[in-house]
Amino acid sequence: MPIKADLTSADLTEIRQSALGAADPLGVAAELAEAAEAGKLADKDDAGYALALAAEIAESRGKLDAALRYAERAVEAFGTRDDNQAAGAKALLARVLFRTGRDDEAIAALEPLRPFLTQYGDAPAYVGAALAAGRRDRVAEEWLTEALNEVLAGRGDAAEPSSAEDAGQLFFLLQQRHRTRHALGLQHDHHDNLADRLETRLANAAARPAGTPADDLLFWPKAELEKLLEKWPALSEPYGANWDEHRAHLEKELVRLTGAGRTGLAVLPGTVSGLTGFAGADGDPADPQVRGGYANRLAGGTNQIPWPPERNGACWCGSGLKYKKCCLPRSRS
Repeated sequence: MPIKADLTSADLTEIRQSALGAADPLGVAAELAEAAEAGKLADKDDAGYALALAAEIAESRGKLDAALRYAERAVEAFGTRDDNQAAGAKALLARVLFRTGRDDEAIAALEPLRPFLTQYGDAPAYVGAALAAGRRDRVAEEWLTEALNEVLAGRGDAAEPSSAEDAGQLFFLLQQRHRTRHALGLQHDHHDNLADRLETRLANAAARPAGTPADDLLFWPKAELEKLLEKWPALSEPYGANWDEHRAHLEKELVRLTGAGRTGLAVLPGTVSGLTGFAGADGDPADPQVRGGYANRLAGGTNQIPWPPERNGACWCGSGLKYKKCCLPRSRS
């Protein structure tokens, strides 16, 4: 699997999805590490991502010395970054340290990540996987319970979340803690019961009638949305009455699909001319079946926007703002 020059974040994500099935995954890992250190990345800030990916590949093949070397270099490359991607690299390093018998160093690497458990992102899974590798499930249960109680205290007297989206980071903490306690053989407590209720609601929401689910991921850039609503005002119901509502709808749907187990998600940028062209003379662009067919065509093409970006990366909507300052909070609005 040849590694091209000027790798982008999207290229690295594609490699993540395909590298383990490559004929020579360890060769891919070595090339990724070389690309990161030789400046063969389109964005030098992706060096940590590339090195962490190399470490994951090496770890999966039992090459722990190489995995440790790559993971240490990944953490160095991230430097003082404090986002989820950097936290993931540190947790990966801890996991490899556990697997090489360096337990004290692994715990020391994980301790600074505990504040991330209360922040929106994948930190509970990262930290949980590392502690599980070190057979520290009881430590994981303790840390997750502490973080969960902190998030619950922050909600105050708010009503019980009605959905995973409403729960936000609380849902991910509940899930990870629930699984950890199950592995320990502990009896359900009220937090476990809440996790079960939210997962049931999410499963029920995911089991909606088959139809045109890709339509939910159509993304109309601001100018296109304005043209769309001018032509077909009724489409404000599925897509939102303005660009802010439209982006909030998409972000919430993407979070819902992630909670339902979907991976490799992307939004599908559409255009009014593309939709009307797809509908043709006899089709109605306002018909959900027509829009679904158009979305499915886009889903089979290359003009997609991978989701989610990194918290400090550019937002998927093209606003020019960081994701954490733009569409990430919309899932909780």
